[in-house]
Parts: sequence; C-alpha cells; structure tokens
Amino acid sequence: MLSTTAIETVVRAALDEDAPWGDLTSEVLIPADATATARLVAREHGVFSGGAVFESAFRLTDPAITVTLLTTDGAPFATGDVLAEVTGPARGILQAERIGLNFVQRMSGIATLTARYVAETAGTRARIVDTRKTTPGLRAFERTAVRDGGGHNHRFSLSDAVMAKDNHLAVLQSGGLGLTEALLLVRDRISHTTHLEVEVDRIDQIEAVLAARVDTIMLDNFDPDRLAEGVRLVAGRAIVEASGGVNLDTVRAIALSGVDVISVGALTHSVRSLDLGLDVVVLAGTELDGAVRN
Repeated sequence: MLSTTAIETVVRAALDEDAPWGDLTSEVLIPADATATARLVAREHGVFSGGAVFESAFRLTDPAITVTLLTTDGAPFATGDVLAEVTGPARGILQAERIGLNFVQRMSGIATLTARYVAETAGTRARIVDTRKTTPGLRAFERTAVRDGGGHNHRFSLSDAVMAKDNHLAVLQSGGLGLTEALLLVRDRISHTTHLEVEVDRIDQIEAVLAARVDTIMLDNFDPDRLAEGVRLVAGRAIVEASGGVNLDTVRAIALSGVDVISVGALTHSVRSLDLGLDVVVLAGTELDGAVRN
C-alpha cells in the first residue's frame, strides 16, 4: 500500500507547502557549509510507524542528508529512546524537520492507539480494523500505521467492495422492493469475486440480509447483548462486524460478544500525535556548536 511513489508524492507536496521558496530562517542564520547530526527522540512511550516517510522528508529536501533508522515500524519504544539519527547539511535538516516530525508523530500516534485497542481484545476472535474516516490525502499513510499497531485494514476505497449502508438501502427500497429482493439484485450485478457487506441497525433485518447471500453483515450501534444475539442468529453464515459506539472502554465487551471484526473510526479521525522531538547534538562548520533542542 505504501509504495515509494505514494510516499514521495505526499511528502513532496508537504515540503512544497512548508517552504515554497526555501527556508528563509535557515538561509539567513545557518552557514551554507554547516553540517549537523540530529536525533529523533521519544518524549513518551509508544509504537513506531512512519520510518520511510520520515526519511523521505530529509532525502527529498537534500540528497546529501543521511537518515539512519534505529527502530522498525511496529516496534514499541520507551521515553528517551533514540529512534533515528539524521546527519548532513544543517540547512536541509532544519528545513525538513517539521515535515518529517509531522508525519512520524501522527503515524506513531495511530500505531500506538491501535495497539491499545488490539491489547484490549486479546484472547477474543475479533480483529480491530480501521475505516475510511482518514485525513484526505493521507489514507495510505494512516492505514499503514494501523497495521504497524497490530490492526487490520477495512476496504481501502469505495472501489474495493460493495458496502450497502442505511442510505443505500433506503434508496434501493424506495421503489417498493423488499430488503432481500433488493440485495439479490445487487448480488446478481457484481462479480463472484466482489465482497458484499450490508449494514443493519435492527435484529429483525438480519435474516432478510442473510437470505441475499452477503459476505459480511455489519451490526451498527448494537450494544454487547444485542451483538451476542446477532452473532447467534448469523450462526457462521457471514462475517459479523460491529461498528458504532466503540472506544477503549467498550471495545472488550464488544469483542466478547463473539463478533469477527470491530471497526474503529477513532483510530484515524481523532488520534493524538505522539510527542517525538528532533534534537541537534552536533553542529559543525560554524561557531554554533552545542546542543539545540527543537
């Protein structure tokens, strides 16, 4: 999902946005021949994600900059750990710093939050998955971070599967079709390789939906008791997904209901970026030697 091309397209746009005509501050303060070494340091514990994106921000700014990653995506880290080292022209390091940090902080925040949800569901059959509630333009980055945190990905886009939600069903049934009849028409129109998922918000819809040979049934905003009832009714005839009302306080009870999948929009739409800092520890070629904290 996160190819070099995908990374560079987004990172170049971010760099251009941040310094459309160069970094004025560094150009007037930092000698052109100055070099520096900086360390990416964790200010809190978490799970790392976005190493290739972080590296790309510096490489695209100045190919003479070298980034050495000291941890791997998906690895846990503690406060004070050095996660990467950046060496090269000081101006380039200072120019790329904010963009590199923005991406790695957000991606590590998503991976860390996902890992907490995965830990809460340990010992159950439920998978934690993301949703399409991602930052526009950053979906591939954010969904990679979900996987780094031990979660799984839902459909990537509207083009990847048929997922009939309440508004789709309302339109389908507006012509007088019954729920099963409407969904059978959908089933007949799609390839045998296309996954069909249908959302329901009432127990009495389950049998009508299953009669259309759906692959996944989403139980939307069901409490744990109704989820367990829904799982019993489905009885293995489809994958059961729980959605709505999911947070760290409720996710374990939802998982214990027996559902196969729990989709969590909060993994990406309301995550907090982790506190990671880039500390310059060596500055050469100028009188500005010593430690600088950013």
